[in-house]
Amino acid sequence: MTSVQSRPAEPATTAQAGSRFLALSRQFRAAGLVLVLVVLVVGTAVANPRFLSPQSLRDLLLAAALTVLLATGMTLVILTKGIDLSMGSVLGLSAFGTATVLSTNPGLPVVAGAVVGIAIGAACGVVNGSLVALGKVPPLVATLGTLYVFRGLVYFWAGGSRINAGDMPRGFLALGTGRVLGVPYLMLVALVVLVVAGVYLARYRAGRDLYAIGSNPEAAALAGIPITRRLMWAYVAAGAIAGLGGVLYAARFGTVDASAGSGLELDIVAAAVVGGVAIFGGSGTVFGAALGALILTVINNALPALGIDQFWQRAIVGALIIGAIGLDRLVSLRLAASLRRSSSRVR
Repeated sequence: MTSVQSRPAEPATTAQAGSRFLALSRQFRAAGLVLVLVVLVVGTAVANPRFLSPQSLRDLLLAAALTVLLATGMTLVILTKGIDLSMGSVLGLSAFGTATVLSTNPGLPVVAGAVVGIAIGAACGVVNGSLVALGKVPPLVATLGTLYVFRGLVYFWAGGSRINAGDMPRGFLALGTGRVLGVPYLMLVALVVLVVAGVYLARYRAGRDLYAIGSNPEAAALAGIPITRRLMWAYVAAGAIAGLGGVLYAARFGTVDASAGSGLELDIVAAAVVGGVAIFGGSGTVFGAALGALILTVINNALPALGIDQFWQRAIVGALIIGAIGLDRLVSLRLAASLRRSSSRVR
Protein backbone atom coordinates (compact mmCIF):
# COMPACT_ATOMS: atom_id res chain seq x y z
CA MET A 1 0.00 0.00 0.00
CA THR A 2 1.50 3.25 -1.04
CA SER A 3 1.44 6.13 1.37
CA VAL A 4 0.50 9.55 0.18
CA GLN A 5 2.95 12.17 1.31
CA SER A 6 1.67 15.69 1.73
CA ARG A 7 3.52 18.34 -0.24
CA PRO A 8 5.20 21.01 1.81
CA ALA A 9 3.66 24.42 1.56
CA GLU A 10 5.22 26.37 -1.26
CA PRO A 11 6.85 29.64 -0.37
CA ALA A 12 5.07 32.80 -1.37
CA THR A 13 5.58 33.77 -4.96
CA THR A 14 7.52 36.87 -5.87
CA ALA A 15 4.40 38.73 -6.98
CA GLN A 16 2.51 37.88 -3.78
CA ALA A 17 5.37 38.99 -1.53
CA GLY A 18 5.79 42.21 -3.47
CA SER A 19 2.09 43.06 -3.43
CA ARG A 20 1.86 42.40 0.32
CA PHE A 21 4.84 44.60 1.06
CA LEU A 22 3.52 47.36 -1.20
CA ALA A 23 0.05 47.22 0.37
CA LEU A 24 1.57 47.35 3.87
CA SER A 25 3.77 50.33 2.98
CA ARG A 26 0.76 52.19 1.55
CA GLN A 27 -1.23 51.59 4.74
CA PHE A 28 1.60 52.92 6.90
CA ARG A 29 2.03 55.90 4.56
CA ALA A 30 -1.68 56.78 4.73
CA ALA A 31 -1.74 56.39 8.51
CA GLY A 32 1.32 58.61 8.77
CA LEU A 33 -0.29 61.32 6.65
CA VAL A 34 -3.44 61.29 8.77
CA LEU A 35 -1.32 61.50 11.92
CA VAL A 36 0.66 64.46 10.54
CA LEU A 37 -2.58 66.22 9.60
CA VAL A 38 -4.09 65.68 13.06
CA VAL A 39 -0.91 66.88 14.81
CA LEU A 40 -0.79 70.00 12.64
CA VAL A 41 -4.42 70.91 13.30
CA VAL A 42 -4.38 70.15 17.03
CA GLY A 43 -1.01 71.81 17.62
CA THR A 44 -2.06 74.98 15.82
CA ALA A 45 -5.43 75.05 17.60
CA VAL A 46 -3.70 74.81 20.99
CA ALA A 47 -1.43 77.73 20.13
CA ASN A 48 -4.20 79.74 18.45
CA PRO A 49 -7.77 78.63 19.36
CA ARG A 50 -9.26 80.77 16.58
CA PHE A 51 -7.72 78.38 14.06
CA LEU A 52 -10.65 75.98 14.58
CA SER A 53 -13.40 78.58 14.47
CA PRO A 54 -16.23 77.78 12.00
CA GLN A 55 -15.16 80.57 9.67
CA SER A 56 -11.52 79.46 9.74
CA LEU A 57 -12.52 75.89 8.93
CA ARG A 58 -14.65 77.07 6.00
CA ASP A 59 -11.77 79.18 4.71
CA LEU A 60 -9.48 76.17 5.07
CA LEU A 61 -11.81 73.95 3.05
CA LEU A 62 -12.19 76.63 0.38
CA ALA A 63 -8.42 76.98 0.11
CA ALA A 64 -7.97 73.20 -0.09
CA ALA A 65 -10.74 72.52 -2.63
CA LEU A 66 -8.85 73.54 -5.76
CA THR A 67 -5.64 71.85 -4.61
CA VAL A 68 -7.49 68.59 -3.88
CA LEU A 69 -9.22 68.75 -7.25
CA LEU A 70 -6.10 69.42 -9.31
CA ALA A 71 -4.01 66.93 -7.30
CA THR A 72 -6.52 64.29 -8.40
CA GLY A 73 -5.89 65.12 -12.05
CA MET A 74 -2.12 65.32 -11.52
CA THR A 75 -2.13 61.86 -9.95
CA LEU A 76 -3.60 60.34 -13.12
CA VAL A 77 -0.60 61.41 -15.19
CA ILE A 78 2.09 60.85 -12.55
CA LEU A 79 0.92 57.23 -12.21
CA THR A 80 1.93 56.73 -15.86
CA LYS A 81 5.44 58.04 -15.09
CA GLY A 82 4.45 61.40 -16.55
CA ILE A 83 3.73 64.89 -15.26
CA ASP A 84 1.60 67.87 -16.28
CA LEU A 85 3.30 71.17 -15.54
CA SER A 86 0.70 73.08 -17.56
CA MET A 87 -2.19 72.59 -15.11
CA GLY A 88 -1.93 76.11 -13.68
CA SER A 89 -1.98 77.62 -17.15
CA VAL A 90 -4.89 75.39 -18.19
CA LEU A 91 -6.79 76.52 -15.11
CA GLY A 92 -6.10 80.16 -15.99
CA LEU A 93 -7.20 79.73 -19.60
CA SER A 94 -10.36 77.91 -18.54
CA ALA A 95 -11.15 80.45 -15.82
CA PHE A 96 -10.83 83.39 -18.21
CA GLY A 97 -12.79 81.57 -20.91
CA THR A 98 -15.62 80.71 -18.53
CA ALA A 99 -15.77 84.25 -17.14
CA THR A 100 -15.73 85.74 -20.65
CA VAL A 101 -18.56 83.52 -21.92
CA LEU A 102 -20.76 84.16 -18.89
CA SER A 103 -20.10 87.91 -18.78
CA THR A 104 -20.79 88.46 -22.49
CA ASN A 105 -23.90 86.23 -22.54
CA PRO A 106 -25.99 87.26 -19.51
CA GLY A 107 -28.81 84.82 -20.27
CA LEU A 108 -26.55 81.80 -20.67
CA PRO A 109 -27.16 79.04 -18.08
CA VAL A 110 -24.38 78.58 -15.54
CA VAL A 111 -24.06 74.91 -16.53
CA ALA A 112 -23.32 75.93 -20.13
CA GLY A 113 -20.54 78.21 -18.94
CA ALA A 114 -19.09 75.38 -16.85
CA VAL A 115 -19.19 73.05 -19.87
CA VAL A 116 -17.22 75.64 -21.88
CA GLY A 117 -14.56 75.79 -19.18
CA ILE A 118 -14.25 72.01 -18.92
CA ALA A 119 -14.10 71.72 -22.72
CA ILE A 120 -11.23 74.23 -22.85
CA GLY A 121 -9.35 72.15 -20.29
CA ALA A 122 -10.02 68.92 -22.17
CA ALA A 123 -8.77 70.51 -25.42
CA CYS A 124 -5.54 71.47 -23.67
CA GLY A 125 -5.32 67.88 -22.42
CA VAL A 126 -5.63 66.64 -26.01
CA VAL A 127 -2.63 68.80 -26.94
CA ASN A 128 -0.57 67.45 -24.03
CA GLY A 129 -1.66 63.87 -24.69
CA SER A 130 -0.84 64.12 -28.38
CA LEU A 131 2.66 65.39 -27.65
CA VAL A 132 3.35 62.68 -25.05
CA ALA A 133 1.44 59.66 -26.39
CA LEU A 134 1.72 60.24 -30.14
CA GLY A 135 4.77 62.46 -30.47
CA LYS A 136 6.77 60.56 -27.79
CA VAL A 137 7.94 63.86 -26.33
CA PRO A 138 9.08 63.48 -22.68
CA PRO A 139 6.19 64.66 -20.44
CA LEU A 140 8.38 67.14 -18.55
CA VAL A 141 9.47 68.84 -21.78
CA ALA A 142 6.06 68.69 -23.46
CA THR A 143 4.06 70.15 -20.57
CA LEU A 144 6.73 72.72 -19.73
CA GLY A 145 6.32 73.99 -23.28
CA THR A 146 2.53 74.00 -23.16
CA LEU A 147 2.68 75.77 -19.80
CA TYR A 148 4.07 78.82 -21.61
CA VAL A 149 1.91 78.36 -24.70
CA PHE A 150 -1.36 78.21 -22.76
CA ARG A 151 -0.32 81.10 -20.51
CA GLY A 152 0.55 83.13 -23.59
CA LEU A 153 -2.92 82.42 -25.00
CA VAL A 154 -4.50 83.74 -21.82
CA TYR A 155 -2.48 86.97 -21.98
CA PHE A 156 -3.28 87.39 -25.68
CA TRP A 157 -7.00 86.78 -25.02
CA ALA A 158 -7.15 89.06 -22.00
CA GLY A 159 -5.14 91.84 -23.62
CA GLY A 160 -4.38 93.37 -20.23
CA SER A 161 -8.04 93.45 -19.18
CA ARG A 162 -9.83 91.57 -16.43
CA ILE A 163 -13.35 90.41 -15.74
CA ASN A 164 -14.95 91.57 -12.49
CA ALA A 165 -17.49 89.81 -10.29
CA GLY A 166 -20.13 92.37 -11.23
CA ASP A 167 -19.97 91.19 -14.84
CA MET A 168 -20.92 87.58 -14.03
CA PRO A 169 -24.26 86.01 -13.02
CA ARG A 170 -25.05 85.86 -9.32
CA GLY A 171 -25.96 82.20 -9.61
CA PHE A 172 -22.46 81.42 -10.84
CA LEU A 173 -20.80 83.40 -8.05
CA ALA A 174 -23.01 81.58 -5.53
CA LEU A 175 -21.24 78.39 -6.54
CA GLY A 176 -18.04 79.80 -5.09
CA THR A 177 -19.54 81.04 -1.82
CA GLY A 178 -22.40 78.63 -1.10
CA ARG A 179 -22.22 75.64 1.23
CA VAL A 180 -24.18 72.62 2.42
CA LEU A 181 -24.11 71.88 6.16
CA GLY A 182 -21.12 74.19 6.43
CA VAL A 183 -19.17 72.43 3.66
CA PRO A 184 -18.44 74.70 0.65
CA TYR A 185 -19.82 73.67 -2.72
CA LEU A 186 -16.28 73.78 -4.10
CA MET A 187 -15.08 71.11 -1.68
CA LEU A 188 -18.11 68.94 -2.43
CA VAL A 189 -17.35 69.09 -6.15
CA ALA A 190 -13.70 68.24 -5.46
CA LEU A 191 -14.74 65.26 -3.30
CA VAL A 192 -17.07 63.93 -5.99
CA VAL A 193 -14.27 64.05 -8.58
CA LEU A 194 -11.89 62.49 -6.05
CA VAL A 195 -14.19 59.55 -5.31
CA VAL A 196 -14.98 58.93 -8.99
CA ALA A 197 -11.26 58.92 -9.87
CA GLY A 198 -10.42 56.70 -6.89
CA VAL A 199 -13.06 54.13 -7.78
CA TYR A 200 -12.02 54.19 -11.43
CA LEU A 201 -8.36 53.56 -10.61
CA ALA A 202 -9.15 50.77 -8.15
CA ARG A 203 -12.07 48.98 -9.79
CA TYR A 204 -11.70 49.32 -13.53
CA ARG A 205 -9.14 47.73 -15.80
CA ALA A 206 -8.40 50.96 -17.67
CA GLY A 207 -7.58 52.61 -14.35
CA ARG A 208 -5.32 49.77 -13.23
CA ASP A 209 -3.59 49.93 -16.61
CA LEU A 210 -2.20 53.35 -15.63
CA TYR A 211 -0.33 51.70 -12.74
CA ALA A 212 1.03 49.03 -15.08
CA ILE A 213 2.24 51.63 -17.59
CA GLY A 214 4.01 53.61 -14.87
CA SER A 215 5.57 50.54 -13.27
CA ASN A 216 6.95 48.93 -16.44
CA PRO A 217 5.96 50.31 -19.87
CA GLU A 218 7.67 47.47 -21.74
CA ALA A 219 5.84 44.78 -19.76
CA ALA A 220 2.59 46.69 -20.18
CA ALA A 221 3.05 46.71 -23.94
CA LEU A 222 3.77 42.98 -23.96
CA ALA A 223 0.63 42.41 -21.90
CA GLY A 224 -1.43 44.04 -24.65
CA ILE A 225 -2.28 47.25 -22.80
CA PRO A 226 -3.14 50.04 -25.28
CA ILE A 227 -0.52 52.44 -23.94
CA THR A 228 -1.15 55.27 -26.42
CA ARG A 229 -4.88 55.29 -25.73
CA ARG A 230 -4.40 55.12 -21.95
CA LEU A 231 -1.86 57.95 -21.96
CA MET A 232 -4.11 60.10 -24.11
CA TRP A 233 -7.03 59.47 -21.76
CA ALA A 234 -4.94 60.34 -18.68
CA TYR A 235 -3.85 63.71 -20.08
CA VAL A 236 -7.31 64.58 -21.40
CA ALA A 237 -8.85 63.70 -18.02
CA ALA A 238 -6.22 65.79 -16.22
CA GLY A 239 -6.92 68.69 -18.58
CA ALA A 240 -10.69 68.42 -18.07
CA ILE A 241 -10.20 68.40 -14.29
CA ALA A 242 -7.97 71.47 -14.57
CA GLY A 243 -10.68 73.06 -16.72
CA LEU A 244 -13.23 72.34 -13.98
CA GLY A 245 -10.76 73.90 -11.57
CA GLY A 246 -10.77 77.03 -13.71
CA VAL A 247 -14.58 77.17 -13.52
CA LEU A 248 -14.46 76.89 -9.72
CA TYR A 249 -11.66 79.44 -9.55
CA ALA A 250 -13.74 82.00 -11.45
CA ALA A 251 -16.76 81.28 -9.24
CA ARG A 252 -14.79 81.63 -6.03
CA PHE A 253 -12.75 84.76 -6.76
CA GLY A 254 -15.13 86.53 -9.16
CA THR A 255 -12.38 88.72 -10.56
CA VAL A 256 -10.36 86.90 -13.22
CA ASP A 257 -7.33 88.12 -15.17
CA ALA A 258 -4.55 86.55 -17.21
CA SER A 259 -2.48 85.65 -14.12
CA ALA A 260 -5.09 83.24 -12.71
CA GLY A 261 -3.46 80.01 -11.57
CA SER A 262 0.14 81.18 -12.10
CA GLY A 263 2.58 78.92 -10.23
CA LEU A 264 -0.19 76.63 -9.03
CA GLU A 265 1.25 73.60 -10.81
CA LEU A 266 4.15 73.39 -8.35
CA ASP A 267 1.79 73.23 -5.39
CA ILE A 268 -0.16 70.48 -7.14
CA VAL A 269 2.93 68.37 -7.79
CA ALA A 270 3.99 68.91 -4.18
CA ALA A 271 0.59 67.78 -2.89
CA ALA A 272 0.70 64.59 -4.96
CA VAL A 273 4.26 63.72 -3.96
CA VAL A 274 3.72 64.46 -0.27
CA GLY A 275 0.57 62.33 -0.48
CA GLY A 276 2.55 59.26 -1.53
CA VAL A 277 2.20 59.35 -5.31
CA ALA A 278 5.59 58.12 -6.53
CA ILE A 279 7.13 60.66 -8.88
CA PHE A 280 8.67 57.69 -10.75
CA GLY A 281 5.17 56.38 -11.55
CA GLY A 282 3.22 53.22 -10.85
CA SER A 283 2.38 53.83 -7.19
CA GLY A 284 0.04 56.01 -5.15
CA THR A 285 -3.63 56.90 -4.88
CA VAL A 286 -5.76 59.97 -5.45
CA PHE A 287 -6.84 59.78 -1.80
CA GLY A 288 -3.23 60.06 -0.69
CA ALA A 289 -2.80 63.05 -3.00
CA ALA A 290 -5.87 64.64 -1.40
CA LEU A 291 -4.36 64.12 2.04
CA GLY A 292 -1.16 65.74 0.79
CA ALA A 293 -3.19 68.70 -0.48
CA LEU A 294 -4.88 69.07 2.91
CA ILE A 295 -1.55 68.91 4.73
CA LEU A 296 0.00 71.62 2.54
CA THR A 297 -3.09 73.79 2.91
CA VAL A 298 -3.04 73.43 6.69
CA ILE A 299 0.66 74.32 6.74
CA ASN A 300 0.06 77.42 4.61
CA ASN A 301 -2.74 78.51 6.93
CA ALA A 302 -1.24 77.39 10.25
CA LEU A 303 2.16 79.03 10.01
CA PRO A 304 0.80 82.58 9.55
CA ALA A 305 -1.60 81.93 12.43
CA LEU A 306 1.43 81.06 14.55
CA GLY A 307 3.28 84.16 13.41
CA ILE A 308 5.96 82.22 11.51
CA ASP A 309 7.71 83.94 8.62
CA GLN A 310 6.56 83.10 5.09
CA PHE A 311 10.05 81.87 4.19
CA TRP A 312 9.62 78.93 6.55
CA GLN A 313 6.38 77.96 4.86
CA ARG A 314 8.22 77.30 1.60
CA ALA A 315 11.15 75.70 3.40
CA ILE A 316 8.88 73.25 5.23
CA VAL A 317 7.02 72.35 2.04
CA GLY A 318 10.35 71.77 0.29
CA ALA A 319 11.53 69.55 3.15
CA LEU A 320 8.31 67.54 2.94
CA ILE A 321 8.80 66.99 -0.80
CA ILE A 322 12.39 65.82 -0.31
CA GLY A 323 11.32 63.58 2.56
CA ALA A 324 8.48 62.08 0.52
CA ILE A 325 10.74 61.33 -2.45
CA GLY A 326 13.33 59.83 -0.12
CA LEU A 327 10.67 57.65 1.49
CA ASP A 328 9.47 56.48 -1.92
CA ARG A 329 13.02 55.58 -2.84
CA LEU A 330 13.46 53.66 0.42
CA VAL A 331 10.23 51.74 -0.16
CA SER A 332 11.34 50.89 -3.71
CA LEU A 333 14.67 49.54 -2.45
CA ARG A 334 12.96 47.50 0.29
CA LEU A 335 10.48 46.13 -2.23
CA ALA A 336 13.26 45.14 -4.64
CA ALA A 337 15.13 43.40 -1.81
CA SER A 338 11.97 41.58 -0.75
CA LEU A 339 11.33 40.41 -4.30
CA ARG A 340 14.90 39.12 -4.61
CA ARG A 341 14.62 37.16 -1.35
CA SER A 342 11.27 35.66 -2.37
CA SER A 343 12.65 34.73 -5.79
CA SER A 344 15.65 32.98 -4.27
CA ARG A 345 13.41 30.99 -1.89
CA VAL A 346 11.20 29.87 -4.78
CA ARG A 347 14.25 28.62 -6.70
